[in-house]
Amino acid sequence: MSKPPKNETEADDDLAPAPRANPELIGHRDAERLFLDAVMANRLAGAWLLTGPEGIGKATLAYRLARFVLADGAGQDLFGAPESLNVEAADPVFQRIAAEGHSDLLTVERVPNPKTGRMRSEIVVDDVRRLTPFFRTSAGEGGWRVAVIDGAELMNTSAANAALKMIEEPPAKSLVLLVSHAPARLLPTIRSRCRAVTLKPLKTEQVALLLERYRPDLDAADLAPLARLADGSPGRALRLADLGGLGLYRDLLGLLAQLPKPRALDVHGLADRLGRPTNDLAFRTTLDLLRWWLANLVRFGAGGANAAAVPDSERELMARLTAPDGLERWIDVWEKVGRLQERAISVNLDRKQVVLSTFDAMEHAARS
Repeated sequence: MSKPPKNETEADDDLAPAPRANPELIGHRDAERLFLDAVMANRLAGAWLLTGPEGIGKATLAYRLARFVLADGAGQDLFGAPESLNVEAADPVFQRIAAEGHSDLLTVERVPNPKTGRMRSEIVVDDVRRLTPFFRTSAGEGGWRVAVIDGAELMNTSAANAALKMIEEPPAKSLVLLVSHAPARLLPTIRSRCRAVTLKPLKTEQVALLLERYRPDLDAADLAPLARLADGSPGRALRLADLGGLGLYRDLLGLLAQLPKPRALDVHGLADRLGRPTNDLAFRTTLDLLRWWLANLVRFGAGGANAAAVPDSERELMARLTAPDGLERWIDVWEKVGRLQERAISVNLDRKQVVLSTFDAMEHAARS
């Protein structure tokens, strides 16, 4: 049987290794080869920007490269050039990085506010300023020094400017890896000074395989539907599994099927549930699912490549909502939901009101 949905603000990822401790990289062979060729040719740029959808393995690849460089992987293979960036889990470098104990690796990411104990919504300048003494001192083991900025789009203006200064004047044998699923939010000057590598979503069957490995308690019948909802992101698939994502999706479809006039009691029930302070992750996940469905709705109405992949159970609903001439209205709704979600996170809008405003916009689009 599958786990019951969680109400906590953090998903339970205890069965899935953290990126710094993950020995596997699935689905990004081309990107790995690009990095490997750069290392072997001694042409590794000082700053790289790894982009792509959230949860597809960008940070896993960043730490994989960091391990390879810090373990001097280019010189380890006695039987010729290495075929990958792999460093065995038994290697001391792997173990120290996994335990956050390698002196030549620095991670910059969101951390709790020491005054409140709550996770900050952004990366602040004091976090980034740690790069300066880190790169100015000699490498503890005589080789490279590597910094990973995970969630780089979360740097506030002061933090981003501090990072830019380091990227513009990199010391010898230094490597900065910026991981971002929203690179447009970075300073243009940061983007222009990094070599960019874009990772693609995984195939549905690859996501299903990872779900089966890391969530063996899931019903086999749930693997394919969860993998479809994850849209190529193993991280998203794991969050959906923890939060009862299939149930959330069924609730959404039930309300969408009532358009243009969903029952007020049902809408307010969902808004009340997602508006609770303890349900922040469920709120974000539900709006992510809704935006994903709206994007599929628009592509279906436009006859896009994914139209054939829409389940039969949703085809009639999508056809009804997009005809006649409904695409422009639904594109507007998709954009509005995105703006509401971003503002809810950045300026702490009332979650319940965001859900109510979202359904109001969809009602209006369905009636027009």
